[in-house]
Amino acid sequence: MVETGVGRLHQRRGAVAFVAANKALLAAAWAVGFALVFLWQSASMSFGSAGAGGGAAAGGFLRLLLAPPPPPRPAPRLRPTAYNLTDFGAVGDGRAVNTEAFERAVEAIAALAERGGGQLNVPPGRWLTAPFNLTSHMTLFLAEGAEILGITDEKYWPLMPALPSYGYGRERKGPRFGSLIHGQNLKDVVITGHNGSINGQGEVWWMKHRRRILNNTRPPLVQLMWSKDIIVANITLRNSPFWHLHPYDCTNVTVSNVTILSPVSGAPNTDGIDPDSCQDVLIENCYVSVGDDAIAIKSGWDQYGIAYGRPSSNILIRNVTARSLVSAGISIGSEMSGGVANVTVENVRIWESRRGVRIKTATGRGGYIRNISYRNITFDNVRAGIVIKVDYNEHADDGYDRTAFPDITSISFKGIHGRGVRVPLRAHGSDVIPIKDISFQDMSVGISYKKKHIFQCSYVEGRVVRPVFPKPCENLDVYDEQGQLVKRAVALNSTELDYDI
Repeated sequence: MVETGVGRLHQRRGAVAFVAANKALLAAAWAVGFALVFLWQSASMSFGSAGAGGGAAAGGFLRLLLAPPPPPRPAPRLRPTAYNLTDFGAVGDGRAVNTEAFERAVEAIAALAERGGGQLNVPPGRWLTAPFNLTSHMTLFLAEGAEILGITDEKYWPLMPALPSYGYGRERKGPRFGSLIHGQNLKDVVITGHNGSINGQGEVWWMKHRRRILNNTRPPLVQLMWSKDIIVANITLRNSPFWHLHPYDCTNVTVSNVTILSPVSGAPNTDGIDPDSCQDVLIENCYVSVGDDAIAIKSGWDQYGIAYGRPSSNILIRNVTARSLVSAGISIGSEMSGGVANVTVENVRIWESRRGVRIKTATGRGGYIRNISYRNITFDNVRAGIVIKVDYNEHADDGYDRTAFPDITSISFKGIHGRGVRVPLRAHGSDVIPIKDISFQDMSVGISYKKKHIFQCSYVEGRVVRPVFPKPCENLDVYDEQGQLVKRAVALNSTELDYDI
């Protein structure tokens, strides 16, 4: 009897363990079974009470439930000539390497340049490829369910010369890996779709970077250089080995309705969008959650950026949601040696981030940051709302000019709101890099850190136009809502730091 009881006990424990280990499967099976019984009963009741008409309705509902999904939306024709990737022998099984198919397709489109170019449609599937180049007057269209996959073996990734405004590869001296999707000296390029995706499969690159076993700078996902009239819209970029979207020395760039995703930790330097020495840029209606800056405006590094001399200017960022657990939602710098000017950031929400908006630079950068406007910015659980840092001492090499001081002037913040912010402002200039003509208006940030210096300022000149909460630092003139001076600034050039941000 004891053995029988023990056996039954083991059976009960086994049944409990089976249920615990298969909860999702059993729940799904129960749901399907319940639905089928419900439909059967509904059909029976309909036959009994309403005749064949009710049964037909129930049967129609059952057929709808079990019907295959609708076919994908056809790609709109955006060019005079359109090709499918499969026309060139591509196989979208996630295993076949389709580099030659992409290359042949691009070559066919290049031949159509005088006739308006061509469109390459990427149908649903997983299209593994090594890096390939685009051409002018080309539209790359990714269907819903289409995913371009970057091959993970680095031997398939070409090496390219260092960017001239950086001196050498951003992480390692010497050549750098080229991007998965690349283009140089192009005109009229569109990358769009029905929210298809480009996946860099960056995990292996992140691991090699952490282990310091790469000899060259990691590749971006999409990089277009010395090009103009660029549109990137209605797609998803994910898991880049390095920066996701890097327009370099480009003019007239639009990035719209783009989702960019990578792990918020453990995916180093996976910036979302980095316009670099670019003019006339629009970034709008995007969602970016990545392992570094969501958006970072750049223009070259130290003496190399000064010599290259191409600023980033006339940039509008609007209607963006950003998350960066380790860096900032919207950044300028730190590579800004060619200058950054005439930037507007508006209608932006930054959530669950280490910093909201940040300007970062250092001695040796030279250049300027001026005429920068932030309007209607919302912080939600952000450790530091606004950060201006002038000691970001990471340099291309030891040859930088110790007398090249960046000029920071005319920075305005209006309509800054949020909750769960530990420090609303940390703006620390220096005696050689003061922050000039900074202004705050209509600012109300709910704080989560009850220390004295929650508005931290040094070597800052500017003004506050009420209402501003919490209480601003003494370095700023205070005006009321009618523009009347209420209180003169007191120059305070050192501030207790509550923590490192």
